[in-house]
Order: sequence, then C-alpha cells, then structure tokens
Amino acid sequence: MLLSLVMVLLWAVCAQADVAVQPDFDLQKFAGMWQVMGGASNCPVFQAMKDIMQTSAAVVTPLPGGDMRILTGFPFPEECKKVDRVYKKTEQPGRFSHADDMSKRDVCVMDTDYDNYAFVYTFKEVEEEPSTTTIQIYTRHPDVSKDIMEKFKKHCHDVGLTDDLMVMLPKSDECAKALR
Repeated sequence: MLLSLVMVLLWAVCAQADVAVQPDFDLQKFAGMWQVMGGASNCPVFQAMKDIMQTSAAVVTPLPGGDMRILTGFPFPEECKKVDRVYKKTEQPGRFSHADDMSKRDVCVMDTDYDNYAFVYTFKEVEEEPSTTTIQIYTRHPDVSKDIMEKFKKHCHDVGLTDDLMVMLPKSDECAKALR
C-alpha cells in the first residue's frame, strides 16, 4: 500500500515537471485581458460545474520582480465573482506558483502566440485530497479556431487529460465588461 502511494506521488511530481512551457516566455507580452473560453480538468468541482459554466475573463498584470497577478472574473447569475491571485515566479520563465492556507498551485503558460491564444496549465495540491490538473484556453478574441482546438487537445492528451474532461464554454461577456 505504501509503495503504491509513493509511486502515485512520484508519478504526479514527474508528470508535473514534464509539462511544456512556452519557450522564451515574455510576461509583458502575456499581460492584459484574456477570455477563458474552455478547459479540461480532472478536478471534481470543475467536472460537476462544467455544464453550467460560461466563459470567464482574466486580467494578467506583471508585478515587480517577475511575479504575476491574475484577476479572474467568473459569471454567476447574480454577479461576476472575482478571484485575485498573485503567482510567484520560479526559476523557469513562464512557470509560477501560488500557495495559501488551503492549497498550492503550480501554473505555467504551456503555449501562446500572445496575440490570439494561450494554454494555461495548473497543477493544484490540497491537503488530504488528490491533486488535480487543469488546462484552460485563454483567447484575446471570443472565438477559438479549429487549429487552436487541435493544439489544445494535444496539450491535454500530453498531460493525461482525456476528451471527456474537456469543455468549450458558452460565451458570456459579463465578466470581461466588469474587469475592464
């Protein structure tokens, strides 16, 4: 039993370390307003809510020292719920971390052209719960081309996320307006 647990933990650490990061990542070019058009995740909360979610919005702001702030707005019937997090830079450009009392998140920008799309990977660990993996599609415009979708699926498959864990969200501009 202990050996199995150790193997699972080692697999999770190795899988996380093998995630591709945008070569020569430039946080200044990545900054600004993004729409979160969809994602894939093995997180039980994501899976339970994916049928009722709509596109959210995220504003990325570079901070002194290379850290990154992401203010994300999630549309709810009564309001745009805002979540504001600061991610600390790591030794690898494009990879960041965030920790609080409840969880630890490692975030990296897997792939971006800065002007149209980005794939943002999150590995989340919460005490006494299984870790989760999420990839989100960020876009500057409210459309996702077939080419971007194919790239997204490939990145998902590369980290072990299957098609049934993916969702493209119905469009909502509520939070994009609220964050401007």
